[in-house]
Amino acid sequence: MNAPPASEGDRIFTPTNHVACMLRFEAALARAEARAGIIPNEAATAIAESCRVDLFDVAALERDALRAGTLAIPLVQQLVARVPPDARPYIHWGATSQDAIDTALVLQMREGIARLVDDLVAIGESLAALADAHRKTVMPGRTLLQQAVPITFGLKAARWLSSVARLVVTLRRLRHESLVLQFGGAAGTLAALGEHGSSVARFLAAELELELPDLPWHAERDRPASVVVALGVGAGVIAKIARDLVLLAQTEVAEVVEAFEPGKGTSSAMPQKRNPVEAVNAIASASLAIGVVPVMLSAMSQEHERGVGGWQVEWTAIPDAFRHTMRAARHLRSAVGSLDVRVDRMRANLHEASGALMAESVAAVLTAHVGRPEAMRLTSALVERALRERVTLQEAARGDAQVSRLLTPSELERAVDAASYLGASDEMIDGALRSWRDVRQAGTG
Repeated sequence: MNAPPASEGDRIFTPTNHVACMLRFEAALARAEARAGIIPNEAATAIAESCRVDLFDVAALERDALRAGTLAIPLVQQLVARVPPDARPYIHWGATSQDAIDTALVLQMREGIARLVDDLVAIGESLAALADAHRKTVMPGRTLLQQAVPITFGLKAARWLSSVARLVVTLRRLRHESLVLQFGGAAGTLAALGEHGSSVARFLAAELELELPDLPWHAERDRPASVVVALGVGAGVIAKIARDLVLLAQTEVAEVVEAFEPGKGTSSAMPQKRNPVEAVNAIASASLAIGVVPVMLSAMSQEHERGVGGWQVEWTAIPDAFRHTMRAARHLRSAVGSLDVRVDRMRANLHEASGALMAESVAAVLTAHVGRPEAMRLTSALVERALRERVTLQEAARGDAQVSRLLTPSELERAVDAASYLGASDEMIDGALRSWRDVRQAGTG
């Protein structure tokens, strides 16, 4: 099976980039300790200058990490070999392996969320444009995969937009609240740094532009778990939209089609096929992302001051959650960015099943004359007749003596007019668009 194409998530969560982020931690730690006056400036400069990922053998680090138990141990060994002898005693001073590894993952997650939000914002912009452009495009609303009452495609796009907007807000909040510095030393006390521990932590957080938490969080994993849970929810949002697109693209529905490109979505056996491949790939990637969530949650039960196995699970789970969610978002971005909306098919599908989706509207008008129970009985009989005789609901009503006495031709005409039975759709669309503008504005501040 061919591997999926590389995404931003694949780039951010490569072993090489993880090593680069660990080296950022080591360089920043040395500078912070120099600022605190506990190591010479010359040593900090020498250490920082050697923290270049191109100077390191990443493959050897990965191999040696299997024996050492963490990547930090061989990384520090390679770093020691690259700095002048008088600076070597100050490398990694006061830190523990988990400080370097966790903070590196935080830096990667920070970039991952930023890039994911970029794609979500692009998706949101496309959906906002669809919501506004198609606020009057009437189509069947469907419940349990059956036609229910009329809606507009603009309202459907607004619903998608609203879920994307909430997701963007959540991810931005978590990027600030959950992606914080990890720095506690051997057992979370910073004892090796004596009276300078708090100042070094403060300077280190500033160097890396990370929030400084009240306490190290070596075995308290609610922060990274919250991020992965949010990614799982985000994958669910993406999958819902993508699944709707797949259903709307079915031959018998054909209300939307992914933009045509030569060779895209074709079949090896059936020349007529135009498969919604972007939406399909978004669903597949989202399913993989959601599968990581229970793994991450199960890893939260960690022992005392340092976990046995649970922490190590995160080294795979976090990158996987980001890769799959970011790939799902990129596929959905492509799908909605140039969606072919078939207005004529939406209009035609309103008249499927004899236009019976207007039954609620007819019943509502009849209720004013005979009360709801009798109105529901009369309307049910009209629907059955329309389907049995293959006539429209309007024709069945015209042929019913009791209904004809109760409703004038103009009342009946309006009752079966889908465009007249849209309720508060316009206001709902306006509300979604206002909320989206607020989200976009918050992102520029």
